[in-house]
Amino acid sequence: MTRTADLATAALLLLIGLIAVVDSLRLGAGWGSDGPKSGFFPFWLGTLLLVVTVVIAVQAWRRGPGKPFVTREQLRPVMQVLWPAVAMVALTAVIGLYVASALYLAFYMRWVGRHRWLTVVLISIGIPVVTFLVFEQWFLVPMPKGPLETWLGY
Repeated sequence: MTRTADLATAALLLLIGLIAVVDSLRLGAGWGSDGPKSGFFPFWLGTLLLVVTVVIAVQAWRRGPGKPFVTREQLRPVMQVLWPAVAMVALTAVIGLYVASALYLAFYMRWVGRHRWLTVVLISIGIPVVTFLVFEQWFLVPMPKGPLETWLGY
């Protein structure tokens, strides 16, 4: 099962590397009179990714089949991180980045970290407020907003 997972990962990385190389060639991967063309660095990064992918695939093939890729006990903490993050991304489209991140932080700190409620409330409200100030007020970079920000006039 481990070999299958490694070969599947190598196949995905190979596809990403090929896309990077082909698109870099479209942009121009050579050297122009004023320096490297737009695709120069992505071309070499894609090429490096292809080489490393071949190494991963060869190592996986030589190793042969082995133990399972992941056990149920190993998968549990991964899912504890994955599902709240997926929920936050989905909620961002509906309620905005700041409210979604506050809910994510509160849920994660309480569920996984088992922190005290006072700490959960202070951090889960404080970090989105600071993020709002930095991005929206100081850098003037608009982030996805939801109904709360609209109600507050932003």
